[in-house]
Amino acid sequence: MMDPTRITIPPELFAPAESSSFEGGYGLSMLKAGPDLYEFASPLTWSLTISNTGDALLLAGTVEGVAKATCARCLETFEPSVSGEIEGYYLLSEESSAPEAMDADEFDRLPPDKVIDLAPLLDAALLLELPLVPLCDEDCKGLCPTCGQNRNTDPCPCVPAPELPDTAPNPFKALEGFPFD
Repeated sequence: MMDPTRITIPPELFAPAESSSFEGGYGLSMLKAGPDLYEFASPLTWSLTISNTGDALLLAGTVEGVAKATCARCLETFEPSVSGEIEGYYLLSEESSAPEAMDADEFDRLPPDKVIDLAPLLDAALLLELPLVPLCDEDCKGLCPTCGQNRNTDPCPCVPAPELPDTAPNPFKALEGFPFD
């Protein structure tokens, strides 16, 4: 069985200005983004176009699906839709020089077997779009720091902590009037 994230480049794509479209599924079970885990119960879908620019193959498209994540504030599980822009640039030969405007990590060389593995490109596309802090809702109230009650579902019986008076010790008081020029 053929891996749905590996594309064997067809001969017609080696002619300049040619392009072809591809689509498929990506059976990713879990993706780690910093300290957060995103689980995928069903395969993500991807579609892309591969174009021959003369010296290279340019890949451009999208990957999307539904993840399962844990809210960083209330610790409830939620299912955000995720999508990302796929981008890839593969030089056609070993003799081709790297584009001047690109760093070494922005392009690859087409492997001798002429097969491109999309999995790293799909992962990168998703990682770029995932939030730094996963939240079930922008207005999530989180957990009460005293009793642990989820403040989104029930009112918390705890009394809010009193505001500190202006006479509270201030460790930065010594820097008052310091010329920070």
